Amino acid sequence: MAAKRRPRTERRALVRKKTKLERELRALEDAREARAKLVAGGTPARPIVVTSASVVELTAEALGCARCEGTLRAEDHDAPTVDGLTLRRVRARCRACGAVREVWLRIAALN
Repeated sequence: MAAKRRPRTERRALVRKKTKLERELRALEDAREARAKLVAGGTPARPIVVTSASVVELTAEALGCARCEGTLRAEDHDAPTVDGLTLRRVRARCRACGAVREVWLRIAALN
């Protein structure tokens, strides 16, 4: 029969378990963020094609947060030229976790 653990030993075990779960959650969030860079809109090489400038921010916000799948709020929108193409870059911040996501778009009529 196993002896009952002391309260301090129990607390340390709970802290270790919590820390391990937090590390696993961060690793999962990092993997989601890396995956978001591989899909359309993640890099200038793979922009999302939209029909007009009026839907650029709406399209970016509709993607959701790459880390926690929360809703995004567009903070910045500019139009840099990359490899001779004028693209739109939207920086959006997650309302839940505060992570910043950069979304690349191309307006079909411009290029």
